Amino acid sequence: MALTLYVDTQRWRAHQQSVLQQFPGIVPVCKGNGYGFGHERLAEEVTRFGTDILAVGTTYEAARAKDLFGGDLLVLTPFRLGEEPVPLPDRAIRSVSSVEGVRGLVGARVVIEVMSSMKRHGISEEDLPKLHAAIEDVRLEGFAIHLPLDRADGTTGVDEVSAWMERLRAAHLPLHTMFVSHLKSDDLARLQQMYPQTRFRARIGTRLWLGDHDATQYRGAVLDVTRVSKGDRFGYRQQKTAGDGYLVVVAGGTSHGVGLEAPKALHGMMPRAKGVARAGLATMNRNLSPFVWAGKQRWFAEPPHMQVSILFVPNDAPAPQVGDELVAHLRHTTTQFDRLLDH
Repeated sequence: MALTLYVDTQRWRAHQQSVLQQFPGIVPVCKGNGYGFGHERLAEEVTRFGTDILAVGTTYEAARAKDLFGGDLLVLTPFRLGEEPVPLPDRAIRSVSSVEGVRGLVGARVVIEVMSSMKRHGISEEDLPKLHAAIEDVRLEGFAIHLPLDRADGTTGVDEVSAWMERLRAAHLPLHTMFVSHLKSDDLARLQQMYPQTRFRARIGTRLWLGDHDATQYRGAVLDVTRVSKGDRFGYRQQKTAGDGYLVVVAGGTSHGVGLEAPKALHGMMPRAKGVARAGLATMNRNLSPFVWAGKQRWFAEPPHMQVSILFVPNDAPAPQVGDELVAHLRHTTTQFDRLLDH
């Protein structure tokens, strides 16, 4: 019995093709847990649709991916002086976000990240004059800019990329390739029209792999069902049941990512009110699970265990049967499945 990721393969691949057509020269991204699919599977998909490059998060991911993918490997985490050396093939390309970093990679293939309004990392405009001498000792694959998802100042991603293009041009730096992220396809086309001598390559992960939500579904198998009456004690902490119903043991626990949630940025009164309500219920040990049965998300009976979760299903719903599968609304980037099934 397992937590299974079901993939509608034909639909999933049709979505991939639509993204590939919108973004010529795409750089697929495979980092973290492989967007819920795993590095092996995404490397197979990238090989199948024939791109020349794959972006990974870290040097450790690149070391694993080198045996899964035969093209270039772009490491997105910037090089830092003194970092642990990881043996990588010559087809690995390192991102760099400082002049010192460029100087520390003599002979290497590099992409230089510029500082965007994200303010995460990148070369500053003031450092551009220092790059001339530094890039003589590396194989420059291009520049890169990582853009924010939202904007509050009225500018656009095109504006920000264009401003950096002009800075790089004014500094007489090579502009043959610019790697970008979080741009729409028409924005990319506009930039290509504005700067025809530069090849713009979009680094895309989430939109490529997870853009069609209906192409994938997690389901947890029911392992046990126990009838309980109000006040019965159960579980590790011997809590009392809130009413008559069923304790349902379903595949999927903390080792799969069930019950783990990343912080969210809340905008507007309604999302904030819902957040307050959820926090209030949690103080009363009332936590909504991601598992759905009979059309409703069901409550955790107690915090999820390592490999299973125990849910409470009240009497007013039909009892699940061992072997049934419950749909689970899980975040792909924090979930580890037991098995993946194409259908």
